[in-house]
Amino acid sequence: MSLDSLDTDSLHEHYSFEASKGQEPLRVDKFLMNFIENATRNKIQAAAKEGNIWVNQKPVKSNYKVKAGDKVQVMFEHPPYENLLVPEDIPLNIVYEDEVLLVVNKPAGMVVHPGHGNYSGTLVNALLYHFKDLPLNSDSRPGLVHRIDKDTSGLLVVAKTAEAMTHLSRQFFDKTSTREYIALAWGVFSEASGTIEGHIGRSLKNRLQMDVFEDESFGKPAITHYKVLEDLRYVSLIQCQLETGRTHQIRAHMKHIGHPLFNDERYGGDKILKGTTFTKYKQFVDNCFKLLPRQALHAKTLGFEHPITKKVLTFNTDLPEDFTACLEKWRAYVGAIE
Repeated sequence: MSLDSLDTDSLHEHYSFEASKGQEPLRVDKFLMNFIENATRNKIQAAAKEGNIWVNQKPVKSNYKVKAGDKVQVMFEHPPYENLLVPEDIPLNIVYEDEVLLVVNKPAGMVVHPGHGNYSGTLVNALLYHFKDLPLNSDSRPGLVHRIDKDTSGLLVVAKTAEAMTHLSRQFFDKTSTREYIALAWGVFSEASGTIEGHIGRSLKNRLQMDVFEDESFGKPAITHYKVLEDLRYVSLIQCQLETGRTHQIRAHMKHIGHPLFNDERYGGDKILKGTTFTKYKQFVDNCFKLLPRQALHAKTLGFEHPITKKVLTFNTDLPEDFTACLEKWRAYVGAIE
């Protein structure tokens, strides 16, 4: 039986990956956990048991060892995307609203739109409850002009009309919108400010990560401008301004220059990357991780031209409590040892 002949009426998520040339032999269930966000090992093993994991067009068991060049395909069962667009009574922190758009302050932990492993409780589900007839973007997602990561907090603009969607999306595409983030990064920067350039694309080894490629044949151009706001000896508070808007751009760029974001598990920032080996220091950092159980990144400033009035609007929001608590703890620690 070929994959094409498989009855896929109830299978709605189809993933396909090709193992890179440097791929060491690895169980297919572990391989797929590195490639599919929020997919548990139990779910992957269940897919294999049901005959829904294929390697080179043949069904395999979960203990199959993936080798370089293997083409791995997997299908999962979940409701079609349109069935996930269910209004849910979830509070929204609305910073600004008029007849054509609104600006919301998204809390950390909220996914922007439904997807694999996050079928409800998203910003889109909340928007559908509070607003009717939102326009669809190019990915059929209601109201969304842009997005930020689940564990990143901060500002997003949402379009309420098709005209606003077109106008705002064009600004993001043309790089005329303003997006500034505040981040806490590991280490002390050698320069007070700088620009990071490098194409960003999916990692060839771990599809859940983005890598920075010097080779222009990989990824898309990405530019991040940064400025150091505060030197805390072991970590630095920085401001980042995006010139482009690639997936995980700040997180990938900061890792690329040796300054991963504090407690950014996906990019290695959840380990002690600067400081001593003293037990008290390790305990201090662990306490900071507990205060801020996510990457230290906040979308603080958002600016754009209003689609109707043509007036430039700029919005700012304070750092959330978890970020502030962690930052104050670092300030107190550094002050005590100086």
